Amino acid sequence: MISVQEAQGLISENVYPLSPIRLLLHQLCGHVLAEDVFSHYDIPAFRQSSMDGYAFSFDKKLSELILVGEMAAGTGHHLEIKYGETSRIFTGAPLPEGADTVVMQEKIDKSDNRITLDDPQLSVGKNVREKGSEIRAGELAMQKGDLIGPAAIGFLAGIGITEAEVYPMPKVAIILTGNELKQPGTPLDFGQVYESNSYSLSAAMKIQGITDIELFWVVDEIDKLTDTLSNALVNNDVVLLTGGVSVGDYDFVIEASKNCGIEQIFHKVRQKPGKPLFFGTRENKLIFGLPGNPSSVLSCYYNYVLPALAGLACKENSLITVKASLSFGYQKPAGLAHFLKGIYENGMVRPLNAQESYRLSSFAQSNCLICLSETQQTFNQGEGVDVLLLPQ
Repeated sequence: MISVQEAQGLISENVYPLSPIRLLLHQLCGHVLAEDVFSHYDIPAFRQSSMDGYAFSFDKKLSELILVGEMAAGTGHHLEIKYGETSRIFTGAPLPEGADTVVMQEKIDKSDNRITLDDPQLSVGKNVREKGSEIRAGELAMQKGDLIGPAAIGFLAGIGITEAEVYPMPKVAIILTGNELKQPGTPLDFGQVYESNSYSLSAAMKIQGITDIELFWVVDEIDKLTDTLSNALVNNDVVLLTGGVSVGDYDFVIEASKNCGIEQIFHKVRQKPGKPLFFGTRENKLIFGLPGNPSSVLSCYYNYVLPALAGLACKENSLITVKASLSFGYQKPAGLAHFLKGIYENGMVRPLNAQESYRLSSFAQSNCLICLSETQQTFNQGEGVDVLLLPQ
């Protein structure tokens, strides 16, 4: 068995970003850029009013202007005004030739075709967006490695970008093993349990923007598991197997992985829950054998799988670790790191009841995992511990 830190390090050493792909603008959100993006245009492409008002050529001696025209957003016509003249203008409209300033409509008095300025703070260039003030043609808009969020999508759209090269989200297969599993919504026979791991894993990955998830069901037979694993590796970057990873008579994950040419990197970690965790690779594909118990599955997912998925997409690990003070003392045996479901709030963390690996009720209430080192046994009230904040 290896330590939690050793396991995390070995996984990190075997994670390589996926080959970039080209996606359309509406598909880019959540991805990391695999190229620098440059603007092809000056944005704005013309001098533009930033508000509704009146455009004119500024002179502090001017107080009255003659109204000679109008410029609306999207107009295709040109207008030229002379000194002492003004045109009505609306937000986003191009400035008339000869104008350099806009006075907001609330700062004038109007009588027939004349306006009187009533803005002592007005100065030349006020309320005007200069050509190229957002970005100049040829300038770097976003650089390789930038994460594309909603604002970045809007920015790229605003400078006319329609597509970009990005690192793809990984394709993931989930293989459910176990003769005892039953689909929710169907009656349970004696000895059966409802399958929940595919639901929690899929939901956790979808929060991260991973939606290309393939699901396989397989009974506890080595030949069928080998065939299923082989098929899952064809079109997926990551395979998650749940159950069958220990050393029981019906635990075939290790044998099936050998049959499929998977190189074992490690099997078993000094931790609770999730001690039987398996990790292997085939070429650049990642294979995780997760324990079958629902709480073990999620604990292993957050500590090991999620950082690997992020690395494949060239993202930073989204999980945040903070220090917090225990709200009450906790005792555990030495030799295994513990991951406790807990509630983190205002710098304090409280372990929940129902910590057993088969129970998800505490996980459903928790917003963090409390990470207790394998060597320490006694944790006192108020003692600082590492807390892994879970995505909500």
